[in-house]
Amino acid sequence: MATTTEQAVQVRDKLYIGGEWVTPAGPGKIDVVNATTEQVIGSIPEGSHEDVDRAVAAARGAFDVWSRTAVQERAEWLTRIAQALGERMGEIAALIAQEVGMPLKLSSMIQAGLPTMDFGSMAQVMAEMRWEEEVGNSLIVREPVGVVGAITPWNYPLHQISAKVAPALAAGCTIVVKPSEVAPLNAFLLAEIVDALELPPGVFNLVTGYGPVVGEALAAHPDVDMISFTGSTRAGRRVSEVASATIKKVALELGGKSPNVILDDADLQPAIVDGVSKCFLNSGQTCSALTRMLVPRSRLQEAEQIAAATAQQFKPGDPFAADTRLGPVVSETQRERVRGYIRKGVEEGARLVTGGDEPPAGLEHGYFVAPTVFSEVTPEMTIAQEEIFGPVLALMPYEDEEDAVRIANATDYGLAGGVWSGDEERAKRVARRIRTGQVEINGGAFNPLAPFGGYKQSGYGRELGRFGLEEFLQIKSLQL
Repeated sequence: MATTTEQAVQVRDKLYIGGEWVTPAGPGKIDVVNATTEQVIGSIPEGSHEDVDRAVAAARGAFDVWSRTAVQERAEWLTRIAQALGERMGEIAALIAQEVGMPLKLSSMIQAGLPTMDFGSMAQVMAEMRWEEEVGNSLIVREPVGVVGAITPWNYPLHQISAKVAPALAAGCTIVVKPSEVAPLNAFLLAEIVDALELPPGVFNLVTGYGPVVGEALAAHPDVDMISFTGSTRAGRRVSEVASATIKKVALELGGKSPNVILDDADLQPAIVDGVSKCFLNSGQTCSALTRMLVPRSRLQEAEQIAAATAQQFKPGDPFAADTRLGPVVSETQRERVRGYIRKGVEEGARLVTGGDEPPAGLEHGYFVAPTVFSEVTPEMTIAQEEIFGPVLALMPYEDEEDAVRIANATDYGLAGGVWSGDEERAKRVARRIRTGQVEINGGAFNPLAPFGGYKQSGYGRELGRFGLEEFLQIKSLQL
């Protein structure tokens, strides 16, 4: 197995605009750093407003023809992209394991597997969509929104791109993608696939660069009809503010501080083991991570023991090593941010059960954070309210079911959650009271066809499956 130190440096000096690899307007470049070795593994163009203008013009020019392309033909294009992604899954998994730090086995299943599914499943979704329907004397038709600007994050980089590109293209939209500059190399693989398949020029465009420049130019652009953004709540507010000047449609998938409510009749061992795993997935760099584990106060000590033992099994290390269960966080900035939250938890009186802000033993290089569990966390503490985006779990005791629901809902976020109970109907009843966009019942598996998105400051709009496709459609009434 190749190690992270054996990968060649990738120099990407072109943008993909209008079906061609083009020279960017400016000379700037952005280095991409391996999260494990702290070495530069590539570089990308630092795009500009001029590059955005070119990409948007290309997308606008392609829209009329693409939007009138038959649904079946668009579905066939998506199927071909899915097949091509499937052929490069090994390459994609290894690249994202370097960029983000997810262990290779998980990267293969998730970071490479989900993008293939995003495109592959959309053909079936398109076949089931009611593109037209009659209501009284009206014919209701669903039409593409138009030119879409997609601004995507670094934690599940190619999946987040694909979860926007696939439904946008399925709807008949054309798109300009601005990937995160932290983990952007994988986006070029998708552009290579699109180019090799000869997707009509201008339907898919890729412009890399910094959010305050390229992202804001997209959000402000008068010829962009919709912005689909995934990232932090702070950045989402800015995107929404900039986009409001042109009254364009905006879909936001933002942060989370998701509760995992373990009821008093639950089997504690499997519930906590599953919950720790859901918190630590991708080194905690998951917006829907179940970072707040609510347990009955009477069983808190038992919960601490199980959580500590489980956390200690998450061996940090090189993502390419077979026994690694926890990779690094994505950057030095992120590592220091997470360590700062750990220190804040101690300062505010939470009890450190395992882990801490010191680097894991034997890992002098790489952006590693020790798997950490706090207990006696109260709702007003910073680590109970703010998204940490690292391998940090907060155990929060509650008195009864009402108290658990109150604590679960006591944040500004509402993206995801979980409920565990020996009685599934009771679990569903509690889940209905949790103000989040999705709730796992007794560890229910992630469904890539179910709607994904949040309540409150976790954003608005939905991704994935039929609901994700509907985000990129406008509704028109023809009165007959």
